[in-house]
Amino acid sequence: MQQQMQTVTPIHGRGAPFNPANRFEELHLEPDVDADASLSAEDVAALGSAPRTKFYKDKTQTILTHNDSPDVGFDTGINPYRGCEHGCIYCYARPTHEYLGFSAGLDFESKIMVKEDAPKLLRKEMMSKNWKPRVVAVSGNTDCYQPIEKKLEITRSCLKVFAEFRNPVSIITKNHLVTRDIDLLQDLAKDQAAAVFISVTTLDSDLARVMEPRTSMPAQRIEAIRKLATAGIPVGVMMGPTIPGLTDHEMLELIERATDAGAQYAGYIVVRLPHAVKDLFEKWLEVHAPGKKDKVLNRIRAMRDGKLNDPNFGSRMSGHGIFAEQIEKTFEIACRKAGILGRRPVLSAAAFRRPGGAQMELL
Repeated sequence: MQQQMQTVTPIHGRGAPFNPANRFEELHLEPDVDADASLSAEDVAALGSAPRTKFYKDKTQTILTHNDSPDVGFDTGINPYRGCEHGCIYCYARPTHEYLGFSAGLDFESKIMVKEDAPKLLRKEMMSKNWKPRVVAVSGNTDCYQPIEKKLEITRSCLKVFAEFRNPVSIITKNHLVTRDIDLLQDLAKDQAAAVFISVTTLDSDLARVMEPRTSMPAQRIEAIRKLATAGIPVGVMMGPTIPGLTDHEMLELIERATDAGAQYAGYIVVRLPHAVKDLFEKWLEVHAPGKKDKVLNRIRAMRDGKLNDPNFGSRMSGHGIFAEQIEKTFEIACRKAGILGRRPVLSAAAFRRPGGAQMELL
């Protein structure tokens, strides 16, 4: 049964206002508040409230993922969590939850798969003679510092493994919690084996609060950049994503604020809206930015050959056309004014070692 674009109301503390149908499931059940007499007043009220986050054990037997995408700056990654409580409405990873039988909407941010065995699996990978030391990206899909990490410390335990083997690691996050692990990152940075990108999409706290409701506020992310830089850890800022007509005008100020705090690198991607994310984002605009909805969607379409999403390599991260060129030029000007020399840090695997064994040379 196809999901209709029904009228929705925002849910406090959540990015998505509803659960769109899973594209892999033939059946989609949706309560009809008007017709279902069995729903009590409490039930109806609960439908408009934020669902409690539930955590499930993910018993995966492998922890590293590999890709050959020319648009991604890494080929090996690790994601301690599937789903993300941050609830960013634009998140391109939302449709991956559909592979688990969940929805890309509220399910993605309230039903989180936790890879408790991630540190053990990572250590096993590093100990294998087949492992070739290389940069591993953390949070290539979902944020490794989402709120539950404060309690579970799975990401921290993985960083301990990286530090033990001196294997280089690159992190991207929207959460100030990354500063908790400065000790481990600082240790790795001594061997040119650690770098962090803080994702800052907007400096507007009111916008961030509804667009990415459970992330650290923009000022906290800028402060995270300052703390990491002060500790000697290579740190950059990522405008991920830049949303034309909504946040792109902030690029100059945002990069200036980040570099003033110590960011040495910068990057951006243009918003991607695959599968169910298109409908979720459109509904979000209707609720939170109705006056900008047409402008935002029309600019995205202008950059995506008339569509809201472009899955093609080479254009999916940046788009094309006059608005894409405008964003690119603005980014270049911002970086030049800020004195940023490059977009990415250079990491090394030269210090890689296996505990108890001879130190390996860089492969």
